[in-house]
Amino acid sequence: MMIVPGMSVRRPVVRRVLATAGAAASSVSRPDTLAVEEPLEIRLGDDPFSVTMRTPGHDLELALGFLVAEGVVTGPGDVLSARHCPDAALDRDGRPTHNVVEVQLAPGVPAPSRSRHRQVSSACGICGTESIDAVRSRSVFDVGADPTVVDGALLAELPERLRAAQRVFDSTGGLHAAGLFTPDGELLCLREDVGRHNAVDKVVGWAFSAGRLPLRATVLQVSGRASFELVQKAWTAGCPVLAAVSAPSSLAVDLAEEAGLTLAGFSRGTRFNLYARADRIS
Repeated sequence: MMIVPGMSVRRPVVRRVLATAGAAASSVSRPDTLAVEEPLEIRLGDDPFSVTMRTPGHDLELALGFLVAEGVVTGPGDVLSARHCPDAALDRDGRPTHNVVEVQLAPGVPAPSRSRHRQVSSACGICGTESIDAVRSRSVFDVGADPTVVDGALLAELPERLRAAQRVFDSTGGLHAAGLFTPDGELLCLREDVGRHNAVDKVVGWAFSAGRLPLRATVLQVSGRASFELVQKAWTAGCPVLAAVSAPSSLAVDLAEEAGLTLAGFSRGTRFNLYARADRIS
C-alpha cells in the first residue's frame, strides 16, 4: 500500500468480519493507511487570519487560494511572499509540523478586518455564514461573459479522469479531490484533501501562483457535492464551469445563476444534471 509522506500514515486496526450462513466470524489485526488531518494556521504578516483543518501538502497554495476566495487578493502582485513559519509544534517523530503559513501582502493591499478572522473545519468552508451579496462584492471576474463551451460527452468523462489521477485516495479512501481541466479534457492541476473546499483552494492557489487567474476556459471537477462555498470559490477564481459527482444545494444553484456560472451535478458515467447556464454544454 502506497504511503504519501505527510498526507497518509499507517495505523493499527482490527478488522472484524461478522459470521454469515456460509462463513464463521473472523478478527484480524493489521495496519491500515489513513489520510492525515492537521490544523493549518494562516497568518497575514504576524496577524493570525484563519485556522483550517486540512491534509498537509501544497499548504502555500491552500493559503493563497483561501485568500482569493475571501477577496483579500486577486493576483500575484498582491502578495510579496508566502512561506511556512518554523512553529514550535513537533510531530511524533520530533520534526516541525509546518502547520503555520505566513503571507505578506504587498503595500497598498488592505488587510481584512479582524471581524473576518475565522476557524474553518475540514467538513465545510464558510458554513452558510456568507450572503450572496457578500460573495458578489468579492468576485472581480465576469464569469457570465466567458464564452467557453464544453462537449457533454467529455464532461461526463471528467469524474473518471479525476479519479484515475488521485494518488492518495487509492491508499486511504478518505480524500476529496478537485481537478482543473481544459475544455478539451487536459488535466491542468489536481489536488487532494480531507476537505473538499481545501482541495479547491489548493487548485486556485496553484493558478494564482502561476498567474492564471481568472480561470477562463476551464472546468473545475470536484469529487463530492456542489456546495455554496465551492460555487463561491469557482466564481471568485473566474472559472466558468463547475461539475460535481454529487448533488448541489439550493443556495449553490442560486449563486451559480447569479454568477452566470455553469453548474453540473450528479456527473457520473453517461449522465449529468445541469442546474445553471446549460447553454455552455454542447
